Amino acid sequence: MYAVVKTGGKQYRVSSGEKLKIEQILADVGAEIVLDQVLMVADGDAVTMGSPLVQGASVKAKVVAHGRGDKVLIYKMRRRKHYRKSQGHRQNYTEIEILGIAG
Repeated sequence: MYAVVKTGGKQYRVSSGEKLKIEQILADVGAEIVLDQVLMVADGDAVTMGSPLVQGASVKAKVVAHGRGDKVLIYKMRRRKHYRKSQGHRQNYTEIEILGIAG
């Protein structure tokens, strides 16, 4: 059984027992959260599509950790103009573990 969930402006395919990194959520480590923006639920051959969301479906998850991703370097240069600019960015994330899918 799996579901497609929308959180943080992105869509994730999740199944029970899976760990994944999503955009940062304001929740304490160890807290249980409910992701209620479920776009699709599939259980074997039975597939339920939402328009846009599946009514009554939810995904229960537990916050495992908070962290920061790898550094992404942004480098801009104009040739022959003596212009060079370097900038780095690390995105915050929340690691969650999927406990169950209801719906």
